[in-house]
Amino acid sequence: MDQLPVALERAGNEESWAVADAISRLHKNSEKLHSWRRHLLSACMKGLVAMYSSSKGESKQEVERSMLLRLEELLCVVEEVDPDDWCSLVKTGLKYRYRDKTFLRVLNVAIQLLYKKESSL
Repeated sequence: MDQLPVALERAGNEESWAVADAISRLHKNSEKLHSWRRHLLSACMKGLVAMYSSSKGESKQEVERSMLLRLEELLCVVEEVDPDDWCSLVKTGLKYRYRDKTFLRVLNVAIQLLYKKESSL
C-alpha cells in the first residue's frame, strides 16, 4: 500500500487509481484518511505533470479530464498541497495545456481554495 502513490505518479495508470479508490473507501472512517488523501493529491499532481510532459501537444483528453476531476475533488477535501508539486503542476500545465478548458477551470478552483486568507501558501 505504501508503494501505490508512487505507482500513481506514472502517466496513464488508471488501474492503480481504481485500487486507490478502493483503499480510500476502506479508510473512510479512519484517522488515516486525511494522510492518505494528501498522498493521493501529490500523486495526482505528479501524474498530471508526467502526462503533460510526455504528451506535449497531443493530449489524452479522457484520461487527463478524469485526473483533473480527481485533483479538484482531492483539493476540496485536503485544501493543502506541497509547494513544489503545486509549482510544477502550474508551470507544466500552463506550458502545455493553456488552451484546455478543463485544466483552466480546475486551476481556477485550486487557486480559489489554496489562496484563501488562512492558506499556508
